[in-house]
Amino acid sequence: MAENAQQPPQPQVSILSQFTRDLSFENIAAIKQQAPQGKPDIQVAVNLDARARGEDRYEVSLKITANAKSGEESLFMVELDYAGVFHVVNVPQEQLHPFLLIECPRQLFPFARRIIADVTRDGGYPPLMLDMVDFVAIYRQELQRRQAEQAAAEGSGQA
Repeated sequence: MAENAQQPPQPQVSILSQFTRDLSFENIAAIKQQAPQGKPDIQVAVNLDARARGEDRYEVSLKITANAKSGEESLFMVELDYAGVFHVVNVPQEQLHPFLLIECPRQLFPFARRIIADVTRDGGYPPLMLDMVDFVAIYRQELQRRQAEQAAAEGSGQA
């Protein structure tokens, strides 16, 4: 073994700041003066975004929308745009995009989950405790969507 063979530096990430960019809670049932009937059907959507904010700094945004319905009647809707500014070093360029859209949202998620639980509880409902999110699956779905869009664009460009 060569003595001068060095291990590559380990990736390092730290959260410099985190904040709520936007928060909206619409208590539709209360506005319509309706009492919720039975267990609501809750649909949750998660979107991610990341952009550079200087040398080794990146802003990662976790956008969560939850809609609750009872039958055809809407009960509430909550939208949260929660972001963090991360300092990321020693991540190879080819791995940076998945790192920012998988690992960084994982660190933000517990805080966003708590905000949504508090807002729904304060709105008069049981706290909405979101299940853990599979950020790897979301990242893969986004890659597949982009590849399909690119293939469709290339296909229509040749017609």
